[in-house]
Amino acid sequence: MKAAPQSALLARLEHLLGAGGVLTAESDTAPLLTDQRELYRGKAVAVALPDTAPRVAAVLALCNETGVAVVPQGGNTGYCGGATPDESGAQLLVSLRRLNRIRAVDALNYSLVAEAGCVLADVQRAAEEADRFFPLSLGSEGTCQIGGNLSTNAGGLHVLRYGMMRDLVLGLEVALADGRLLSALTTLRKDNTGYDIKSLFLGAEGTLGIITAASLKLYPRMSAAATAFAAIRDPRAAVQLLARLREASGERVSAFELIPRLAVELTTRHIPGVRDPLDAPHAWYVLCELTSARPDRLDTILTESLEQALGAGLVADAALARNEGERAGFWKLRETIPEAQRRDGASLKHDVAVPVAAIAQFIERAGEWVRANVPDGRLIAYGHVGDGNLHFNLNQAPGADRAAFLARGEAIKRVIHDMVVREFGGSFSAEHGIGRLKVGELERYAPPVELDLMRAIKRAFDPNGILNPGKVLR
Repeated sequence: MKAAPQSALLARLEHLLGAGGVLTAESDTAPLLTDQRELYRGKAVAVALPDTAPRVAAVLALCNETGVAVVPQGGNTGYCGGATPDESGAQLLVSLRRLNRIRAVDALNYSLVAEAGCVLADVQRAAEEADRFFPLSLGSEGTCQIGGNLSTNAGGLHVLRYGMMRDLVLGLEVALADGRLLSALTTLRKDNTGYDIKSLFLGAEGTLGIITAASLKLYPRMSAAATAFAAIRDPRAAVQLLARLREASGERVSAFELIPRLAVELTTRHIPGVRDPLDAPHAWYVLCELTSARPDRLDTILTESLEQALGAGLVADAALARNEGERAGFWKLRETIPEAQRRDGASLKHDVAVPVAAIAQFIERAGEWVRANVPDGRLIAYGHVGDGNLHFNLNQAPGADRAAFLARGEAIKRVIHDMVVREFGGSFSAEHGIGRLKVGELERYAPPVELDLMRAIKRAFDPNGILNPGKVLR
């Protein structure tokens, strides 16, 4: 299909979207054309800013008619280049930031309807104002948007207790490639009426349709929390401690994060206000948190569990948060690890998942390989023990040549991903998606039948291939 001339396209877009609905000036568009990690710098014919779902659908109808590819974008906080246009300058970037309304909150039904451009922190606030709780929590929650969270099936800190974004959705509204609007914003918990169409859009990264709104699950507002930063013997002890806490607390563990010593050193060195919670250094730590909607004995449960773990040799030391300030300090350390890595130098990132029971074995096996084969890199393996998701990252060692270190990235990635998938039955993309960065990895590791089905679904939803081409599938 031959694309329409740019001038004609822009005129029609401006007619559809009105004043301020189309951006073409470089000063306006440039910040949106580079991804979060600066891996890709794209160009776009323009940036469209629709402010309603029907206008999103109208933009897609126009682009489908004229053969113009569309790249949807939320808060632009992704790690895999999934929301960045290519370098051709022929694609239209569709920003959802003006779809930012909370349409409804139903406290009795424990549900909320939010448009795709709502910032995650605003959705959390809207739930709190209704005395409810929305559990998705990410380091980027002040800027990432619900549409992006849905399109990448975001995980975050509370997956252990509440699941991924896919588990927090009741219904969706989606603009389809041909300009139709799928309105399925149900707030039902039970609905067995045919195929679960909405699930296809969750994690599809805008390749099957553009999510414009979602009905989301809410939970009772948390009124009590107990948080500890504990030094542990090793990652194997972390897995054992998690099991003990889940049993002792009656599944009230909401977060359980593994942190290596190097991460503590980097955050305390590079991030203002971060301090080491413990007096002496240790090789490994966990940040664990119990929460409840009622004032339970969480502090007692956590303290007793840690004391028992200390007696069993699993824990070497621990600090319990005595107030909200100390709790926030613990979490600031954890959440600023990525920023500390960036400030320290170049890094090679691997967002992997293995079965929880295999975490320690994987860290030992892969860590040995790194130490033997990557002398110019320092391993920082941290992440969500409760769901098996590790950010297995290598930072440039002091004095190492940055270019030479980064040049080894592909070879290192191949070893790590092969080990994860083929030896441990894991995933090479636990929570960051595929985007443009990992298209080749999906082709390498996904079963052929699964790839065939994905391509068939793509053809059915987007026969002209206008939706985020080059992302997820070639």
